[in-house]
Amino acid sequence: MTELQNIVIAAHGDVERWRSFTTLTAHVLNGGALWNIKGQDGVLDDYTATIELHRQFASHTPFGGAGLRSSFTPDRVAVETTGGDVVEERRNPVAAFAGHVLDTPWDRLHAAYFTGYAMWNYLTEPFTFAEPGFEFTELEPWREDGETWRRLQVTFPENLVTHSRVQTYYIDDAGLIRRHDYSPDVFGPSERDSAHYSWDHREFDGFVFPTKRSVHLTDENGHKLADPVVVSIELDQIKLA
Repeated sequence: MTELQNIVIAAHGDVERWRSFTTLTAHVLNGGALWNIKGQDGVLDDYTATIELHRQFASHTPFGGAGLRSSFTPDRVAVETTGGDVVEERRNPVAAFAGHVLDTPWDRLHAAYFTGYAMWNYLTEPFTFAEPGFEFTELEPWREDGETWRRLQVTFPENLVTHSRVQTYYIDDAGLIRRHDYSPDVFGPSERDSAHYSWDHREFDGFVFPTKRSVHLTDENGHKLADPVVVSIELDQIKLA
């Protein structure tokens, strides 16, 4: 592993202990302009996320109404009752984003796929960086808000569903991820990255997680545009089992 890769993983917890757990749950409050743009206001305002740590599976409860949950894996997405009955499903869900741009409306299955893979990645990083298939390059440092952050460019393996194959993480002096840049493939081609900020880090079950996140568009120089907040996320009650 690279030096910076080691630093960022160790700052968030012990990777061998992480591998001894199989599931994670978290209470999530969601907001931001994206859900109105996509016609999905209210579907994901307040929910419990459940993920498997070593397989790309995520579920959100409630999802769009009482008694409903989502179910995400890379090759299938569904809306189910909390009893497990399938309400609607889509195989090969990534194909349903063909031709999309940022303001293309979504249906519930689009939202379930996007939020499923996104939350899986957010809640498992940086421990996924210790798994096979990732590639790392340290970039020039970045100055922002009076701080200097080291930057780690991460190329994800083809077998993982994520925003984009190449993403950049900004690491502070404590080894914590403070910013994360990507251009989501499901939004279609874009000349600029999204800048995903994370802060208010807290310890749960011996691991460190940011409990507040916000996603912003960037200008031509890579600097954050304060408005609109594309997505906001608040997390608490994070538990591993």
